[in-house]
Amino acid sequence: MTEEHKHGDDCGCGHDHDHEHEDHVFVVTDEEGNEREMVMVYTFESEEMVYAVLLDRNDPEADGVIFRIEEENDEAFLVGIEDDEEWERVTKIYEEIAKQEN
Repeated sequence: MTEEHKHGDDCGCGHDHDHEHEDHVFVVTDEEGNEREMVMVYTFESEEMVYAVLLDRNDPEADGVIFRIEEENDEAFLVGIEDDEEWERVTKIYEEIAKQEN
């Protein structure tokens, strides 16, 4: 779905890194009704579904949140994962990805 782009400010690739993630900012409302700006930092696939990892834009050290990406009429939506088996599967995948990144 999205191409991973992991370059620094001085990599010379021609991308404007200061504004690169602006297109991937989402406003997410939590259970208490608080809105948070979240930045999509990673996507991965599992069982023919695509998932996105989002971090709080104002607290990047906080734990990431995983959503399923669903498409309808050429529009993409972030959907919370409520099925326990699906949640366990995708969190294990993300933990493996995080280990490899570190």
